[in-house]
Amino acid sequence: MVELELDEGLAVITINRPEARNAIAPATMDELEKAIDAAGEARALVLTGGGDKAFVSGGDLKELAKLRTEEQAADMAWRMRGICDRLAAFPGPVIAALNGHALGGGAEVSVAADIRIAAHDIKIGFNQVSLAIMPAWGGAERLSRLVGPGRAIMLAGSGEILDAASAERLGLIDRVLPRQEFDKGWRALAKSLATVPAGEVKRVVRGVSEQEAVQAFARLWVSDEHWAAADRVMNRAK
Repeated sequence: MVELELDEGLAVITINRPEARNAIAPATMDELEKAIDAAGEARALVLTGGGDKAFVSGGDLKELAKLRTEEQAADMAWRMRGICDRLAAFPGPVIAALNGHALGGGAEVSVAADIRIAAHDIKIGFNQVSLAIMPAWGGAERLSRLVGPGRAIMLAGSGEILDAASAERLGLIDRVLPRQEFDKGWRALAKSLATVPAGEVKRVVRGVSEQEAVQAFARLWVSDEHWAAADRVMNRAK
């Protein structure tokens, strides 16, 4: 079950299958696609899991065990890779709120986000090697961009599982919060990023020309929102 909450420019998608550790089955992929479609006008997007045990535990092995041919396996990989690509390409900032462990495919989903915020007691690992397979949803490539090729090969090749503090030191997680502050903390950050300027910052950071970057600033400068904010600051200074 995938749930969508819309809150004043913020979309929160929750994979709510705690009985299956929020594992992704084909039906989950269907629901994720629909939720991303429905979140299209939001200025920021959060992806999280139900409960406090797992963010996403990877693919639902009971369901995916039906895939027995290379073609079937490739079709599944392409489909979920496409969903992760859609998360990465979302116009506004995307936050993975790691409420629980992010293992295997769950780690892949997390690195499709721009930002990863984790409760202090979670673990994260690209441990597909324990099933004699490798990341299939674009996670290896994204991991390499985050931590470098050597560390990506080491982590995904060995299946090492990291605690939140270790992952933060490597740059795999951006912020670690105490469990009791986690829900309030990720939501506060997400709300602060649910703005047009934050979306423009994401676009520039992802790579545009110098001219496009300056034009983005200039468009914001002449916006009503900028002048309303500027007036408030100038009036406060009097």
